[in-house]
Amino acid sequence: MEFLSLPVRTSGKRTYGITSIADFGIPTGELENILADFGQFIDTAKLAIGSAYITPNIKKKINLYQQYEIDVYCGGTLFEKCFVQHKIPEYASYLKELGIHWIEISNGTIDIPLQDRLRLIQELEEEFHIIAEVGSKDANKEMSVCDWKMEMAQLLEAGCDYVITEGRDSGTSGIYEKSGDIKSYLIQELLKEIDSKKIIFEAPLPKHQMYFINEIGPNVNLGNVKPADVLVLEAQRCGLRCETFYVEERACKLTF
Repeated sequence: MEFLSLPVRTSGKRTYGITSIADFGIPTGELENILADFGQFIDTAKLAIGSAYITPNIKKKINLYQQYEIDVYCGGTLFEKCFVQHKIPEYASYLKELGIHWIEISNGTIDIPLQDRLRLIQELEEEFHIIAEVGSKDANKEMSVCDWKMEMAQLLEAGCDYVITEGRDSGTSGIYEKSGDIKSYLIQELLKEIDSKKIIFEAPLPKHQMYFINEIGPNVNLGNVKPADVLVLEAQRCGLRCETFYVEERACKLTF
């Protein structure tokens, strides 16, 4: 029985309003239970850091996600490891063998020149959907607002499906201060020029998620979500938490 008036959520195979979880080694038995209950709230799953390379029964895990129509991709750290060892062709073959159709191109750990990343996007876009990450995992590295805008715009123009704003699983770098506070001035500037439907904001903690829902709306794209937080996040999106209680009224004023 549905009797409440709640914000309208995108549904089915979403192109925005995405919830992307970070899988840091969920056992397949536990994953089966999570997906049986909450799979409808999950759109993509990142096999975090470089863990996919050493995950036992990885094909079984990927198949399990795909049974629930959840797109899978490997963390950018694995891409960067392959890049520095000149193994990108082997990496592409590895992903295709696993049945993975998405690839993340990042420079969170090592400094990969933007032109190299743009070239790789053009080389890989015919075989993969591409997510490109912007920002560094090093909290001491600062990017200007202009550089954030320029990189995101060029990566999208080159053929990326989405750009991810770096935040780590701790929420202490990239779009966050070392303290965990959100660089709200940066977010406001990005939203002036970049389509929010094309940005996945890494938001590992509920306080981060609440900020983006209130700022952008219930159908904001959020990444690095902990699997245990999926139901609470969906409740936040639906205005069923005090901090997002009036998100429906705000959503009426936003243009998506």
